[in-house]
Amino acid sequence: MSAKMSKTEEYEAALYELQIELSKMQRHVIESKRKVLVILEGRDAAGKDGVIKRITEHLSPRETRVVALSKPSDREVTQFYFQRWTAHLPAAGEIVFFNRSWYNRAGVERVMGFCNDEQFREFIHAVPMFERMLVESEITLVKYYLDIDKAEQHERMEARKTEPLNYWKISPIDAVALEKFDDYTQARDVMLKSTHHKFGPWTVVNGNKKKPARLNLIRHLLGQIGYPEARKNLLAVEPAVVRAYSAQLVKTGFLHR
Repeated sequence: MSAKMSKTEEYEAALYELQIELSKMQRHVIESKRKVLVILEGRDAAGKDGVIKRITEHLSPRETRVVALSKPSDREVTQFYFQRWTAHLPAAGEIVFFNRSWYNRAGVERVMGFCNDEQFREFIHAVPMFERMLVESEITLVKYYLDIDKAEQHERMEARKTEPLNYWKISPIDAVALEKFDDYTQARDVMLKSTHHKFGPWTVVNGNKKKPARLNLIRHLLGQIGYPEARKNLLAVEPAVVRAYSAQLVKTGFLHR
């Protein structure tokens, strides 16, 4: 009789099966010339890098891109706000992941004062129209917001300081994220409510536990894309981890305050 698997072994086994499904899904995207854009937003240290790494680990690098833009240049600041992202949108057969996106304007720029009130209002007004244009140009758009509570964020940021391989993740913004946790909460609530629409609905992920968050986000993504020969028994999502956005999630505590 085989020994019972540990929690880590169960996670690795589940991830392996889902990565097989991701490969099947990508083959379908390539063959059918679909264009897929996945936006990942969330609090600092919520797990965006980790889940992107697990999703893309065994995908074709030719048809997979991860976009994580740095702060805009002096020239880019003068451009149409969405302009610097449009060059990175997927072509036929491609899957593109935005590790943060134009939603910087509703998050860090809003909280840190890098945009003014008029720019923010223009963004909130424009983004549903812009995303509708993307969808009507046959881009499959999937948007995730990863959320964690303040204690978990603090613990993860402290861990970064003692992990040499994570030095690149440490920035002056980290301390500010903790200090302004409540401001980010308010900005999050406004952003989700204002930009959750028919053509670009938000899906919210409780990221307090990294491994369940990764597995369930991948399951949800596979279900959103759709592909032949999907093993649907592997794609059931735990509602305690991943849910479609609604204002009620704030009241229930699913979205952390």
